[in-house]
Amino acid sequence: MKNKETQKRYNLPSKVVFCKKCTISNQRPRISFNEAGVCSACQYAEFKKSQINWDDREKELIELCNKHRRNDGSYDVIVPSSGGKDSAFVAYQLKYKYKMNPLTVTWAPHIWTRDGFNNFQNHIHVGGFGNILGTPDGVVHRKLTKLSLEVMGDPFLPFIYGTINYPLQIAIKYQIPLIMYGENGEVEYGGDMQNAFKPFRSYTRDPDKHYFSGYSPEKMSEYGIAKNNLLPYMSPRISDLDKLGVENHFFGYYKQWIPQELYYDAVQNTGFRPRFARNEGTYSKYASLDDKLDGFHFYLAYIKFGLGRASSDTAHEIRDGHIDRNDGVNLVKRFDGEFPKLWFNTFLKYCDISEEYFHEVIDSWRSPHLWELKYGKWQLKNPIWNQKKGVINE
Repeated sequence: MKNKETQKRYNLPSKVVFCKKCTISNQRPRISFNEAGVCSACQYAEFKKSQINWDDREKELIELCNKHRRNDGSYDVIVPSSGGKDSAFVAYQLKYKYKMNPLTVTWAPHIWTRDGFNNFQNHIHVGGFGNILGTPDGVVHRKLTKLSLEVMGDPFLPFIYGTINYPLQIAIKYQIPLIMYGENGEVEYGGDMQNAFKPFRSYTRDPDKHYFSGYSPEKMSEYGIAKNNLLPYMSPRISDLDKLGVENHFFGYYKQWIPQELYYDAVQNTGFRPRFARNEGTYSKYASLDDKLDGFHFYLAYIKFGLGRASSDTAHEIRDGHIDRNDGVNLVKRFDGEFPKLWFNTFLKYCDISEEYFHEVIDSWRSPHLWELKYGKWQLKNPIWNQKKGVINE
């Protein structure tokens, strides 16, 4: 299979440099580094700690809620939700602290895990939230998943389409202009900083750039997917969104976003339970546990960028002060890039591909500036444990 030229496609620097404070490298798309060698996510974390007045931010939130609150019993805010800890925290805060009436909107996983489905049910029945579950045509979804693996190196792209665009569809259908997401992943984990200092994002420009890697659902028609089958994945007409005055906000702008603390809150208030064991590819077990195909999204990120799930988890926990950088590097060395074998046969069957073909696709996404084949085994050329504070040991 032809090499996908990952470096060119994502405009990745040829020299791998790691942040001097965390475990993220300059291979994460759209991330930036300052002259001191500190990544944009770490800079933002310091900004949150030292320069934000959270009491003032809460006043902004209250003003926003007062603007949209309805007194007739109807829903007044949409919370995109999987039943996980993040959306559980957001929905609970909005309903019980700020007296809003949230409608949680869920785009179904490819294949529910037991833990994920139980948390989804607890979110509704313990947390006490109305919910709309969107489940797309399973045959179409499987075709899109296979295409996304081949064309974009991310089998999760159909799920991402739905999590971004389905809440917009529900907003139009039920005439609810306020949508409240959790954190702004671009600034929390490293990416485009254009929305770092405002509470909302554009529903026209930002999704294609930040979430779809420039490959919108409409482009899937180039591979024989009928447009009517793509409608569930697509955004409503911009004119309809503008007419309603839809606003996509981030709760993380108004409240400090610390994943570990959100987990404890969700356990206490909405019946959330962690996974039965740690997630493959990392040491944590309380995030992204809803979908049996979840691990392949993170594994492909490791293949394309040399940054796996443990890199992302440790980086945030370093910024939150839960671990230091040395601990983070050791955890990355131990868990990053672990193959998601638990649901591997399920994934092959879902995509209707062979194991041989799967590995051909995987290897086509390996960039020569990151990977080398040594003694018949693929290895990263410049892993973080061979570097010190972001500087390659030469």
